[in-house]
Amino acid sequence: MSSKRQIHVGSVPIGGGAPVAVQTMTKTETANIGPTMDQIRTVADAGADIVRVAVPREQDAEALKSIVAQSPIPIIADIHFNHTLALKAIEAGAHCVRLNPGNIGGPEKVAEVIELAKLRGTPLRVGVNSGSLPKHLRELEYENPIEALVTAAIETVQLMERLDFTNFKVSMKSTSVPNTIASNRMLSARIPYPLHLGVTEAGTKWSGSLKSAVGLGTLLADGIGDTIRISLSTFHAEEEVKVAWEILKALKLRERGPDLIACPTCGRLQFDMDSVVVEVERRLEAYEDPIEVSVLGCAVNGIGEARHADFGITGAKDMGMIYSKGEPLKKVPTEQLVDELFKEIDRYYAAGKTVQRDEAAAAEARRWLAENEDETAMTPERIAMLEAAAAENDASADAVLESMLDGDAEEPVATVLDEAVSPVAGRRFSRS
Repeated sequence: MSSKRQIHVGSVPIGGGAPVAVQTMTKTETANIGPTMDQIRTVADAGADIVRVAVPREQDAEALKSIVAQSPIPIIADIHFNHTLALKAIEAGAHCVRLNPGNIGGPEKVAEVIELAKLRGTPLRVGVNSGSLPKHLRELEYENPIEALVTAAIETVQLMERLDFTNFKVSMKSTSVPNTIASNRMLSARIPYPLHLGVTEAGTKWSGSLKSAVGLGTLLADGIGDTIRISLSTFHAEEEVKVAWEILKALKLRERGPDLIACPTCGRLQFDMDSVVVEVERRLEAYEDPIEVSVLGCAVNGIGEARHADFGITGAKDMGMIYSKGEPLKKVPTEQLVDELFKEIDRYYAAGKTVQRDEAAAAEARRWLAENEDETAMTPERIAMLEAAAAENDASADAVLESMLDGDAEEPVATVLDEAVSPVAGRRFSRS
């Protein structure tokens, strides 16, 4: 349900089927050009497609000229209350201006900004937040906050259309995750314009990331949303970008860099997996290719649960194993797992993305895996075998039943499963 219309913020397409764009906002005073540019370059390196800067003062608007000229990614000027700053931002070359028509001084002021935006070809981001609804919707906000948000957004869209302006995207944010989801679902069905998604004032890196993942992830999974911003209480804007990318990668909407798969650990764990995962994640930052790398904590489930991974490691007390696409490559001492993993990854790239396999080492790893196999573990391979056996038994039972109906077979003797030899011994239960 991507928006039908498309706009361009600088060179970045928004909506109309374009990839979901990642944006963030600098935490610096915009007029302080040096630190602002440092942060812009940092978020660009982290994967931001677009960056927004606050413009609350004249000197910030003046600084935009230099910032726009130096920035490696498009710049959005964030304007509130003062429409003359919006005009100056457009004159300074901002690639887009964020505007809340409800707090900019009335329709006449908005029309003045629109006139210049048309002349310069500058797109706008318009919309509302739950904390800044127009006065005439305050009562409705208490009765039905979702309807109040959508009504405010629709009124903004109608104002843009009356001014014969369509070069805009719409943002409608709430601090409430359920309200964010419900209102954007409703709005997306009623307007064709690109949607900017976010859970406003989401919170700390921990809680804010979770709220954003639930709210934005739900909408994006429904095909709603064209650009996203994660709003975290942190001075490190690149952290917002990282969270945004993890959401997009989890939904397979975009790819950027390796995807790390890691198990939550359990009582089978026999090595220091926590430090191994942290080290693998750190070293993967140097790779740009979207390969899957798995770190799992036991020698049996490791391959089975992540056999699709391009590369993986699984460990035991003293030894571990490196594998690729479900096939063992070699066993190595546990303390060498990380180094040997990256040796194999580097060999893969040096050989033109071809896995390099030493058959003797692979055979030794298979023997080690067999020796360490937990015969009670319900691995995907064992589950598949049990399902195949069950299917075969069902087929045999059908044949016997058919013979009985024909009257030429003896009544079968019921088979009782011996709980002691069951691979799930002790785990059986009955539903009441």
